[in-house]
Amino acid sequence: MQRLAFKMYLNDGRKEEYRKRHHALWPELHLMLKESGVSEYSIFLDEETNILFAFQKVSGEGGSQNLGNTEIVQKWWAFMADVMKTNPDNSPVSIPLEEVFYME
Repeated sequence: MQRLAFKMYLNDGRKEEYRKRHHALWPELHLMLKESGVSEYSIFLDEETNILFAFQKVSGEGGSQNLGNTEIVQKWWAFMADVMKTNPDNSPVSIPLEEVFYME
């Protein structure tokens, strides 16, 4: 099991919409994440900077960041593009974070 973390950027004033959309995560996207090995996925918001901090536990080679070639993920990206900073393909601007401490 590997632990992955990355940061993304929320657009100003979009916290409640971001929260609302994630609380209504599409069942088919949830199932695909689980089937791809994502067993835990949390996203936290630093309201001072609008930085989203994401954490995943993943079995296998990669987490959600490796699913961008699927139709459902591309639809999700398009759906979320108005609430967060995105790349030209609508994928969230995402920066992997290095783990520097872990306590079990």
